[in-house]
Amino acid sequence: MKKKKQTRKTLQTTGHSNAQRQPQTEPAPARTYKARLFEMIFREKEELLELYNALNGTQYDDPEQLEINTLENAIYMSMHNDLSFIIDSRLELYEHQSTYSPNLPLRYLMYVADLYSSITKNANLYGPAKISIPTPNFLIFYNGTTDRPDCETICLSDLFTVQQEDYSLELKATLLNINPGHNQQLLDTCKTLRDYSEYSHRVRTYTKDMPLADAVERAITECIRDDILADFLRKYRAEAKSVSIYEYDEEKHMKFVKEEGLEQGIALTKLLLDAGRLEDLRRATEDKAFLEQLMKEYGI
Repeated sequence: MKKKKQTRKTLQTTGHSNAQRQPQTEPAPARTYKARLFEMIFREKEELLELYNALNGTQYDDPEQLEINTLENAIYMSMHNDLSFIIDSRLELYEHQSTYSPNLPLRYLMYVADLYSSITKNANLYGPAKISIPTPNFLIFYNGTTDRPDCETICLSDLFTVQQEDYSLELKATLLNINPGHNQQLLDTCKTLRDYSEYSHRVRTYTKDMPLADAVERAITECIRDDILADFLRKYRAEAKSVSIYEYDEEKHMKFVKEEGLEQGIALTKLLLDAGRLEDLRRATEDKAFLEQLMKEYGI
């Protein structure tokens, strides 16, 4: 059944304005921003509408109801939002993450401010008339290796220096774990999301036993054979392979940096405890400059 036509259904995809398809090669990722596989898949109207319907229990069946527009200047500090769109007078922002970060609400705050600025650019913000803006919703699709629950809420207020009962500013983002075995009903309802989850799982599994490029190639070949993202992978095979290699190289690098930082922290803690510098250890947890001073002092 086709849902009643809404007054406004405009999809906006945030990202680089020159996000063209990559050449049929596997170049080293050297630029600040590179499209991710999640974004590549769901920038297609059919797939994005399927995902929205699965999340909200709606039955939109005409992808042309979504008008895709690229929002300029949506990159902050080498970060960008994957997908944002307006439908049912609601502003939906979707983000994919393979590394959990409690800072996503802050990043979303930056994105949504830019979006609202664009939406109201011709409005009189100083006038007496109320300006209606679409109601926002923030979703994170997580498929990293760190164990997370099926669903959790991450709040901007968790980052505030001073915690209190009520806040003048708040932003809540919902994180959905889309790894195999999590949110099965959602994955069963949206085949494209389930396929993406399975493809990512296979790449990560195969990298344990073979070089990354070989693992990606194997996953692509098998997924086409098994009707998993088959049409997409046939059409964009070279680009998908290049982007997948970039993503998992980046994931590996982030994991290395995190582990290296943990090892340094453990080493410094042991040295300070051995020296009986308990007060310095406490101060180092609160003062970044002092922490760096101590690490330089001990040659860490």
